[in-house]
Amino acid sequence: MEKENWLQLVEGTEKDVIIGQAMNLLDGVLDYKDLMMGYACAIKEINTKFEVLDTEFEVRYKRNPISSIETRLKSQTSILEKMARLGIAPSRENIENNLNDIAGIRVICSYIDDIYFLADALTKQDDIKLIKRKDYISNPKPNGYRSLHLIVSVPIFFAESSKEVKAEVQIRTIAMDFWASLEHQIKYKKNVKNADKVIARLKECADEIAHVDETMQQIRVEMDKIQENSTDAETLYEKLKKIDINFM
Repeated sequence: MEKENWLQLVEGTEKDVIIGQAMNLLDGVLDYKDLMMGYACAIKEINTKFEVLDTEFEVRYKRNPISSIETRLKSQTSILEKMARLGIAPSRENIENNLNDIAGIRVICSYIDDIYFLADALTKQDDIKLIKRKDYISNPKPNGYRSLHLIVSVPIFFAESSKEVKAEVQIRTIAMDFWASLEHQIKYKKNVKNADKVIARLKECADEIAHVDETMQQIRVEMDKIQENSTDAETLYEKLKKIDINFM
């Protein structure tokens, strides 16, 4: 074989290999983007459901149970790290079957009873499937962490197909979220001196915050009773105020 023909053959083979590798990489990227699109859409669907519930509550009771809503998509690095901890190959099928928290929605409420109201209202909806429920409010973690966790699935409808997508919903009060945020920051600090004492003090803070949550709810219930005993004129005035709701 002449030298020029041999070089052309080698170059052609290398080109085919490179093109093949590029196609595999592209297919992987597109498949990952398609996967994450489903989770992003699930976040939008569930977020909208909570916004609707909040609006309904405002119209009916002139009060918003939701203080704020935070959403997040698990990063590719976090997905790979979690799959490695589980000892599972990071294929699309394995990710969909074994990870429940790629799509995350955190709902922050004012009062404890709002948490259970929102959780029940969400899971009663026809298109929401409850997969798992963990109540860390009634049964706090040993470190004092409190929150209600729901794993749910919601159908996502695309132009030519539909699929069920799982998401993790965390519902907690403002006080619970404040504690969890600070505890998370402290937990990841390195070389903490007297770590046992720090953990004990965090637990004490969690218990104090839980007591404040319960007290604030009791105060609100008492205030609601006072409002219920108001005069007819006051009741009419409150009903008139409920008409002035901004739906946008």
